[in-house]
Amino acid sequence: MRKLTVAILGASRDRQKFGNKSVRAHVRAGYDVYPVNPKAATVEGLKAYPHLASIPVGDLDRISIYLPPASGLRLLDEIKHRGAREIWFNPGSESGELLRRAEELGLNPICACSIVAVGVSPHQLSAD
Repeated sequence: MRKLTVAILGASRDRQKFGNKSVRAHVRAGYDVYPVNPKAATVEGLKAYPHLASIPVGDLDRISIYLPPASGLRLLDEIKHRGAREIWFNPGSESGELLRRAEELGLNPICACSIVAVGVSPHQLSAD
C-alpha cells in the first residue's frame, strides 16, 4: 500500500514552531513528509526542499501551509501546479484574500490544523 505524501510549507528546524510539529505529527501518522524550507538542509532528519517544485514526487496528497498569508498568496500558482488533493491553511496562514484567490484557482482550501487532523495534539509534541 502506498504511503500518503505531504509537503509542509514553512517547515522549521525550531521544535517549538508549528511548522516543525507538523513534520513530526505527519511522520508519526505514517506520511512520507517533504519539508519545504529554503534555508534548511534538513528538518527533523528529513531532507528539506527549497520549494515545492523541487520535491521529487508526482502529485502530493496534501500540502500543509505554515506561512504568513502574503507568502501563501505568492505561492498559490505553484501550489496549484503540484496537484495536491488537500491544501491545508493552518491557523494564522489564511486571509480572506488568500482564500478567495485559492478558490478562483480551483483549489479547495481547508482552514484547520493539519496536526490535529492526523490525530495529534500540538501540545503532545514537546520541544525536547
